[in-house]
Parts: sequence; structure tokens; C-alpha cells
Amino acid sequence: MTSQVSSPAEQSDGAEGAVVGEQRTSPDTGTKEVRRLDRVIIRFAGDSGDGMQLTGDRFTSETASFGNDLSTLPNFPAEIRAPAGTLPGVSSFQLHFADHDILTPGDAPNVLVAMNPAALKANIADVPRGAEIIVNTDEFTKRPMAKVGYETSPLEDGSLDAYNVHPVPLTTLTVEALKDFGLSRKEAERSKNMFALGLLSWMYHRPTEGTETFLRQKFAKKPQIAEANVTAFRAGWNFGETTEDFAVSYEVAPATRAFPTGTYRNISGNLALSYGLIAAGQQADLPIYLGSYPITPASDILHELSKHKNFGVRTFQAEDEIAGIGAALGAAFGGALGVTTTSGPGVALKSETIGLAVSLELPLLIVDIQRGGPSTGLPTKTEQADLLQAMYGRNGEAPVPIVAPRTPADCFDAALDAARIALTYRTPVFLLSDGYLANGSEPWRIPDVADLPDLKVQFASGPNHELADGTEVFWPYKRDPQTLARPWAVPGTPGLEHRIGGIEKQDGTGNISYDPANHEFMVRTRQAKIDGIRVPDLEVDDPDGARTLVIGWGSTYGPITAAVRRLRIAGMPIAQAHLRHLNPFPRNLGEVLKRYDKVVVPEMNLGQLATLLRAKYLVDAASYNQVNGMPFKAEQLANHLKEAIND
Repeated sequence: MTSQVSSPAEQSDGAEGAVVGEQRTSPDTGTKEVRRLDRVIIRFAGDSGDGMQLTGDRFTSETASFGNDLSTLPNFPAEIRAPAGTLPGVSSFQLHFADHDILTPGDAPNVLVAMNPAALKANIADVPRGAEIIVNTDEFTKRPMAKVGYETSPLEDGSLDAYNVHPVPLTTLTVEALKDFGLSRKEAERSKNMFALGLLSWMYHRPTEGTETFLRQKFAKKPQIAEANVTAFRAGWNFGETTEDFAVSYEVAPATRAFPTGTYRNISGNLALSYGLIAAGQQADLPIYLGSYPITPASDILHELSKHKNFGVRTFQAEDEIAGIGAALGAAFGGALGVTTTSGPGVALKSETIGLAVSLELPLLIVDIQRGGPSTGLPTKTEQADLLQAMYGRNGEAPVPIVAPRTPADCFDAALDAARIALTYRTPVFLLSDGYLANGSEPWRIPDVADLPDLKVQFASGPNHELADGTEVFWPYKRDPQTLARPWAVPGTPGLEHRIGGIEKQDGTGNISYDPANHEFMVRTRQAKIDGIRVPDLEVDDPDGARTLVIGWGSTYGPITAAVRRLRIAGMPIAQAHLRHLNPFPRNLGEVLKRYDKVVVPEMNLGQLATLLRAKYLVDAASYNQVNGMPFKAEQLANHLKEAIND
């Protein structure tokens, strides 16, 4: 869903602090009070079968169409159908939306919608005192409460007195609203998430037309189910309008000053990355070939690219990870932009073929949507622990460039950048996203095609070397003097036949070579090619001449930036820099690091970037690490950075 924004960009103070607003009486809601807020954080929580992800996604889509800035955090179990009513089975969706520029899904929800006791217990620790809690009272019976350890009802024992609790019999109200549809009780109960969505849509004045259209399209083959969901949605809206328990509704104005002029849509990281790959193929005038094996949280890219055959995209769901990358590398040899998508466990399986791609010097994109490890680890949780695997996880000296997006929308640009490097320098390239970026979403300004980079390449078309006797021949490893890239010769081109394979090549001719001197030359040349890749200098945000620098990479950008804004508002000077290119590093990185007395590196791992910075630049970079499967909270980071400044 897209929306038009025409006001010039203006950064907010960025504190992402307390919610503030004004009160007024709404002429269209009778005597009910309407409060104007600058931002709200809502968390929907329930069983994995309660439709919390769909509910959050619909609320997000309507919020995007309204023009708010937003950031989301879906959080769901690894099991497809986790045990109902249990803590491990709780699924949640958090949405932060505002009338100004925001950076994170928020630290703590202002509103928690708890569909059952498990959802309440799993999330109550994150809810601040005074926040709104909407609970489905129908589920607070003896057995569901006992299942999660409640000996008495938290709705009656005073344990929730610090919160503004709204007890709502969501299931009963939904079943009653749908009594004329002839549905079984079980079928009717499934629409309770739409009742909750309607109630929240009333509370925050969200548009409704888009959701009703969506429901009718989603259930087009089951019109009775479609109308039942629409009816439940409207019933939730009407309940909010008429019940005395909800005496106040809220407005959050569009973020008209947060964005440059343009057309925007809400987009997730995986969708943005998919569009970036499609755009790369179009700008390079090459077919895209995706060889992939389904794996959480990367599978969405395979699903999305399979829809776009009209853009020259071919997708192959392989029997395993090794076959997926093998097919993608074969497609690259054949003249396509080869892509393989995976997560950390799949990278381990693909490592030998990545080394082959280094040896063959062909363009290949390896998209790693990182998740918690090791082994199968935490399939639905986020982590940044694959950096050293991407950097060094192959036998021999096999350097591979690494690019990391910083926000969901930035995944589009990062995909184009990774394709530029792969095509220009004839090399495999790692694109390191993670589960937080992949599943989270934010507004994305749809770019003008005319502004996208030209990625067109020239295939070898004839001889490129003259022998001593004057004979013209094709040397597959004769390099461009500027990029050190070898020529890309499409199979079947007359006169350009050459060997491929994993055994070391002779410089220039590409013949098999066991010569030690040649091997050292080729190893050093491949490394020099990667070291020579042109990447922009690192930009440093330091308005006050700070002594402390916080530097990050990937998805830590939002929490770090939000924390930095908080500190600056409090009058504390701190500098910030964020790395997109992790191999090679920007050429000015060493000089930047040496300008500061203290360097702090927050990462969702045990200090992998910090290790690289210490080794390469001999700086005493201080790690701040978290590996709990969740992104950093801005307040948490701000407190640590404050200690670092004052230390």
C-alpha cells in the first residue's frame, strides 16, 4: 500500500521517549474524548494459531497508508504449530508508529493485546506501569491459567493494578457477532483476531477500507468466511465506539515532516531485498537465477522471486543447500546473475562451492539472512553471528566481499550494491541481513528507475591476448588492470572455450597449474582484487567533537541511532558511524578509529566486528554484546554508552 508525502524532510529530535499529546472532544464520536499522541507502541500477542502476525500486518498496512512513520518487530515460535496456551507457543507482533522520524519498534509497548494467559505472562515484563492492557477474558479460565503457572487469576488478584486493564470477552463477542453466518463455534472463534483489530483500529483512528478489501480478496474462494471476518472486524470497531470501558480514542498524525517528497509503501527487509535483486537484473540486463533451498528466515525471498518470471527471474527450489548454490554458480558461468539465499546453517553447507566461485572468479550473490546458532539454533530469532563465517569460513585463502544492510528498506540498496561489486569485480559477494531486518518493516520511498545505477557488463566476444608469434588467443584469466576482474565468457561463444574447475589456474591462460610460484601469485592477486574494491569512505556523525565513537554494522543501526539521539538530547557528546562494507573495510576506517579515545561496538554476537577491528587497526575497541535472539533496546544501549562516556 502506498501513500504520497510532499513535505520536505525534517529529522525529529529522535528521542523516542515519552508519549505526549493533547486532548479534545471528537465531533464524530459523540462525547468520547480524543487524545493526540506523537507516537504509540502496540503489541499483539497470542497463540501462534491466533493470527497475531496477520493482525499486526494489517494494522501496519493501514498505518503506512495513513502516512505515519513506523517500525515493526514480529516475534513467533520456531514450531509451525506450537502447543496451544503455552509460553513457548506465544506469537507476538509489535508496531511502533509516530508523527515523526523513528528508528526502532520501540523498547516497551504502550498497549498490550493479550489473547490468553500465556500471552499475558510472556509479555507483561516488557509492559511499563500505566500502560493499557486489553485481555481476552474468555481464555482466563482455570485450565489455561494453570498451564502457564497462574494459581489465581491475574485479572482478579491485584497483580495488574499498576496497569490500565480492559477486560474484553473477545471470543464471546466475536461468536455473537457471527451467529447469523451458520458457522460452528470453532470457525467463528477464529475471527476473534479481526474483532481485536477492529477495536484497535477504532482506538487509533486507523483506516478500515484496506483491511476489508484485503479480507475479501484473501478469502475470495470462501465468500462466507470473508464476510464473517469483515463482520467481526466491524463489530470490534463498533464495540470500541459504544462501550463505556473505552472512553478515550487516540490520534497519531501522519509523519509529513519525516520524509522527502515521494511515493512510499510499507516494506519488509526480505521483500525489499527481493525487489533489489530484480532491479539489479534489470539494470544489468541479465537474467536472475536463484538456486535456493527453503530455510527460515530466508524462504520469503524464494517465494517472492518466484512471482516475477516476467522480469527474467528463474527460481529453482533445490533438493538441498549444496545443489542450490551449485545451480546458481552454474547459471553464473552461463551468463546469468546467480543468487543463492540461505541462513547460517546453509552457509556452512555452501562453503566449498563458495570457494569454487572464488577460484572461478564469477559473479555470485550469497544472501545470508542470519539467525541464532549454532547448528539449527533459533530458527525464528535474530543474531549477527555469521560475520566471521562469511569472512573466513572456507578452506584456503578465499576472500569474499561482504555487504550488510542497516534497515528493512536499505535491503533494496544493499542488494544493488552487492550486485555491483559481484559484476564489476567477478567475485562472489556475501549479503548479510538478519531475521530482525527480514521480518521487520518500515516505510520505503519507491525510487525512480532513472536514478538506479547502471550495472551493465560486457561479455568477452573474441581473443584478448596476442602470443609471441602473433597468434591471437583468448585468455580467460587475463585481467582488467583497474579492477583485476577476469573476462566473462558465455559458453558457446566461438573461440572462447576454457577450462573451469576447482584446481588452481595458471595466470592468464587458466590452464591447470601446480606451480608454487603461480599459486602464490594467484592467491595474492585474488586478495588484491578484493582489497581494491571501491567502497565509499565511512561517514561519521559527530556534531560536537566527541571523544567516544559508537560503531556498528547491519541491523544495530536503528537501536544505536536511537540511543545516540537520547544521549545528545541529554547534552552528552557522542559520535556514531555505521559500516555497510565489512570486506573490504572503507579506506578511511583506520583513520576514523584513531580519532577517538574510546570505541564501542554493539553487536548481536560475542564481538566479531570488534575482533576484526582490533586485529586490523590495533585499537582497543570495546564490545557490547547480546545474543538473546532479540534486537537491542534503545534505552539499554543508551545506558551502556552513557557509562562508556563517563568512564
